[in-house]
Amino acid sequence: MTTEIMVQQQSLYRRILGRDWDLVPASIQALHDRSEGHATFRGRAVVERGGSIWARLVASIFGFPSAGADVPVEIRFACGNGREVWTRRFGEKILRSSQQKVERRNEQLLAEDFGPFRILCALEPAEDRLHLSVRAWSFLGLPLPLRLAPGGRTFEEDRDGLFHFHVEVESPLTGLIVRYLGWLAPADESTSLRAPALDRKATAQFDGRGAAVND
Repeated sequence: MTTEIMVQQQSLYRRILGRDWDLVPASIQALHDRSEGHATFRGRAVVERGGSIWARLVASIFGFPSAGADVPVEIRFACGNGREVWTRRFGEKILRSSQQKVERRNEQLLAEDFGPFRILCALEPAEDRLHLSVRAWSFLGLPLPLRLAPGGRTFEEDRDGLFHFHVEVESPLTGLIVRYLGWLAPADESTSLRAPALDRKATAQFDGRGAAVND
C-alpha cells in the first residue's frame, strides 16, 4: 500500500492536522477518527441566541438552534470520499453542514459548507483543546471580507476523558448570533453516562424568553 493511499484512508481531521494529530486528546480523536461509514454521538447542550433583530435573522437563515438551558443533542456523521456530512439535532432543530479539506496559501484548512456559504478554519491543538480559527469565508464561491466573518471562540475540549464543545458565532454587524456548549459521547455510551453539569454561568444568562442577556 502506497503512502498516498494510506493518507487518503485517514480521517478528514487527521489528514488536515498531519503530525499535530498526536497532540489531540483521545476523546476528540475518537469523534473525528473515521474516514468511511456512519457514527452517532449524543449529549446535552446550553444554547444562547443573540437578541438583536439582525442576529435573529442570520440565525434563522443558517438554521441555528433555538435557545435552551438543557437541550438534548445528537450528531450523525456520514463519512466518505474525503468528506464528512454532519447532521446536528438540537431538540427538534436540525443543522446540517458538510466538511472537507482544502489548501490555502500552503495551509491545510477545514472547509465547512452551510448551504451557499463556505467557512475555512484552521485546526489548532493546544493543551486539552482543539481550536477552530476562521481564515476566510465566501458566498457561492465569491470571497467575503474577513473582518465581517462569523467568528468567536470555538473549540473542542477533553474534560476527564469526555468530549466537550464550545461554539460561538458572532459578527461585528450583529453581535452574538448563537453560542452553544455541551458534551457528546458515542450513542451506545451516552445513556449510561452520568450527565456532567453544564456551564452554570451560561445557563444563568437566559432572561426566560429564550434570549441571552448581557451579550
